[in-house]
Amino acid sequence: MAITKLLIANRGEIAVRIIRAAKELGIRTVQVHSAADAESLAVKMADEAVNIGPPHAAKSYLNVLNILEAAKVTGADAVHPGYGFLAENAAFADAVEAAGLIFVGPKGDAIRVMGDKVAARVAAEAAGVPVVPGSDGRIDDPEQAKAIALAIGFPVMIKAAAGGGGRGIRIAHDMHEFETLMPQASAEAKAAFGDGGLYIEKVIEKARHIEVQILGDGRRAIHCFERECSLQRRRQKVWEEAPSAVLPQDVRDKLCASAVALAEAVNYRGAGTLEYLYDDETQHFYFIEMNTRIQVEHPVTEMITGIDLLREMILICGGEPLRYTQDQVRMKGHAIEVRINAEDPAKNFMPAPGTVTSLRLPGGPGTRFDTMLYQGYQVPPFYDSLLGKLIVWDETRERAITRMRRALDELEVGGLQTTKPLHQLLATDESVARADFHTRWLEPWLEANAHKLSS
Repeated sequence: MAITKLLIANRGEIAVRIIRAAKELGIRTVQVHSAADAESLAVKMADEAVNIGPPHAAKSYLNVLNILEAAKVTGADAVHPGYGFLAENAAFADAVEAAGLIFVGPKGDAIRVMGDKVAARVAAEAAGVPVVPGSDGRIDDPEQAKAIALAIGFPVMIKAAAGGGGRGIRIAHDMHEFETLMPQASAEAKAAFGDGGLYIEKVIEKARHIEVQILGDGRRAIHCFERECSLQRRRQKVWEEAPSAVLPQDVRDKLCASAVALAEAVNYRGAGTLEYLYDDETQHFYFIEMNTRIQVEHPVTEMITGIDLLREMILICGGEPLRYTQDQVRMKGHAIEVRINAEDPAKNFMPAPGTVTSLRLPGGPGTRFDTMLYQGYQVPPFYDSLLGKLIVWDETRERAITRMRRALDELEVGGLQTTKPLHQLLATDESVARADFHTRWLEPWLEANAHKLSS
């Protein structure tokens, strides 16, 4: 069944990105929105728009009944969840399909398996994919948890079995910390995801965060190579690039093949990302989780492969088989993405919503800015602070960094404090230039460079 009218159950830059992909396929679009987003760019771009509730996300973007009613009254035949909100909610995927609509993403069963970190770990082991040493399943008994922590050795990471985004995670360096942090992690997981379940895994010192983009049609899967997302603040990605500058080719081949094997093992449909920790010293990689949705950082993969991932998602979920074989996916050059947030880096990244009084977007070869901004737009205070993503491509990583510096200089968002100064500093840092960093590198670097962010 080909999709003819697509409802976008999201907001911000990803809603704009989905609308563009749909329109290029000749598909009409319906943008749902909260009262706070009535003047958003996505609302202005879509063919139709429906107000689904007040600003609070629980009453609008997380309101399943209102979203399904909007699809019904507009005659939409498919729903794209974007990322965040309901994108990895298996019950929502089920509800969409029960209403006779197409869910542009994996089946609910695949979301349940891969969206639960414990179930995903079991699936990975069954598919022969290496995992970080840790508990075999979710842990509810504190005494059992302590025994496992002692067996694998400190430091250990206590992680929420459900959800993501860095929430429900604690690192314990000894048993005293473990006993203190475990109930905290469970409580945070319960509040964030409605599930206080935990599991435990070994902390790999100075690990890199490498992830593999895959596409699947429920029968066959391919990979679109890897991205490196090691530059993180509070486990939130800040700077992403593709490919990783440090992976030997034989490791890349094994890593990407393992991602395809796991995606095919769960009959994955749509675009998804398998995340790994990579140990530079041993050249070993370990699966940690899967994101059963499109990722914020998908543009860097598009830039190095030339594949429009949103277009492929829509076509696949509309019933078409994968249009690519693995040998047709080629990698060329290097791409970098930085997240431009409405945050003040000089004030500990305090959110800084406001009105866009002026706007100058960068352009030129190999330069892309995915955003929901326009001059005069009032950035609401109710949601994630992401304003847009600046993406550059060039023939080499060195040239891509140079292009990023130029593009950042061109970017001007008047009336708001943004994270642009952070990225300008990173783009001139010698360690970044050498790709000499890991997942815990950025926070000490920020402390050391705080004076430069406030100047």
